[in-house]
Amino acid sequence: MKKRICPECGEEYTGRSDKKFCSSPCRAGHHNRKNAEDNSFQRSINNILKHNRNVLAELNPDGKANVRKDRLIDRGFKFRYFTNQYRTKNDTLYHFCYDYGYRVEKADSDWVFLIKRQEYVE
Repeated sequence: MKKRICPECGEEYTGRSDKKFCSSPCRAGHHNRKNAEDNSFQRSINNILKHNRNVLAELNPDGKANVRKDRLIDRGFKFRYFTNQYRTKNDTLYHFCYDYGYRVEKADSDWVFLIKRQEYVE
């Protein structure tokens, strides 16, 4: 059998012709590192979305609340990141981070209206 070099650890090994790694830990380590690199951007976006959702949940324990934008910003809320939008029949636009949403009253307003998604909002 032909000796090959493991791309993960550099050790020489022998085995089947389609075997690429010397051991299961080397194979798993290679793929885990590759996936971590490939998914790092997605992971960072998901972390921002989860953080935004947690901020909204913290400031909105009763399901509806008016808060100042500054309170959201001070807690690290990023307005550019949300999971979806919902426009009501009255043409009011809500941005959602999973099950918690918000509506900016006006572009120059200091107030944000927070809501928790209801079953009828889809």
